[in-house]
Amino acid sequence: MWELLEKIVYTIFHLNVENVTELTQLVGPWLYVILFVIIFCETGLVALPFLPGDSLLFTVGAVAGLSGSTINLPLMGVLLFIAAVLGDAVNYSIGYRVGPAVFRSEESRWFSKKHLVEAQRFYEKYGAKTIVIARFVPIVRTFAPFVAGIGKMNYWRFAVYNVFGAAIWISLFLVAGWWLGAKFKDNLKIIIYGILVVSVLPIVYEVWNARRLKKAAQKAAQSPPAV
Repeated sequence: MWELLEKIVYTIFHLNVENVTELTQLVGPWLYVILFVIIFCETGLVALPFLPGDSLLFTVGAVAGLSGSTINLPLMGVLLFIAAVLGDAVNYSIGYRVGPAVFRSEESRWFSKKHLVEAQRFYEKYGAKTIVIARFVPIVRTFAPFVAGIGKMNYWRFAVYNVFGAAIWISLFLVAGWWLGAKFKDNLKIIIYGILVVSVLPIVYEVWNARRLKKAAQKAAQSPPAV
């Protein structure tokens, strides 16, 4: 049992076609359950933003596209879509009920207030569309529905964006992995690393821009008033 858990954890944090293929052969149909849980936790639990999302979907799609693969891609897509929708819904509910208390606490064992603030800034910039856009931004993806709950966003409006964003996110990365996996199977590691780099660029930009604006504000405050 512990060896199986160790293998699952190792595969999650060392994503490549070989490891996912080996895990598929090891657990069989249980792979669907394992991936469902990972996507649900990554989108639904603000304490677990470090779990893989984009790269996991792409790699699973790539494995499904290989000759002899036992992964049923349409079934996998439906299950992971449900996991993503349920994850955001649960995350919204948690934010709605306990979010304000988390923001009042400077330190928390389970939550990063820094990440919450970044997600809030993202939300203020893009509005309700954040629920869709954030699907493609690691960390922000996990915290965006939480912030929406804190802000008491109308649930049915949130639900529409939730379903729409999940459908695009899941289908895009699974199909991209399936299509590119067959064509560039010898260079998939490079593509997966590229996805990871591109995924974090929006976060890097937001952090850089926030610091730039902060420095500009401090400089303006220190400048002597015009006579």
